Amino acid sequence: MRIDAAGRDFIYKQEGVRLKAYYDVAEVATIGVGMTYYPATGKNVKIGDIISLEQCDSMFIAMVKSYEDAVNKAVKVPLNQSQFNALVSFTYNVGIGNATKGFLGSTLLKRINAKASPDLIKAAFSMWIKASGKVIPDLKTRRTLEADMFIKSMNNEHNI
Repeated sequence: MRIDAAGRDFIYKQEGVRLKAYYDVAEVATIGVGMTYYPATGKNVKIGDIISLEQCDSMFIAMVKSYEDAVNKAVKVPLNQSQFNALVSFTYNVGIGNATKGFLGSTLLKRINAKASPDLIKAAFSMWIKASGKVIPDLKTRRTLEADMFIKSMNNEHNI
């Protein structure tokens, strides 16, 4: 699966689009759609960097594929498009990680693959609301929106 226009728009809205580098809430130099490095070179973003909207869109297309691939590989149950979009957004924000961190190590992934209840899945989304040890209101809102996107379509289609 790949994210659709609604998934792309959701990520753009949640991350914001900034064409001049800035420090994110974790004090990491960031540009574009929450990007901390340039996919073509792997070089880290530096404060003072500026990109065009076209560069931003190209970078996003290049970067989001790895997050889509991670969700496709890790999730062992069928997903509908809204569920997939929610998980790609989540993974784009928290990182792919490995068995002990990021999406691949998350309770969220474990619960989805175990076909847990909507309440348990929603609670797993809400575990990811901190940056640098502090609860971030924007992350709390984002996790709620991602969970709602996932659960609403789960309830409608009974995929999990």
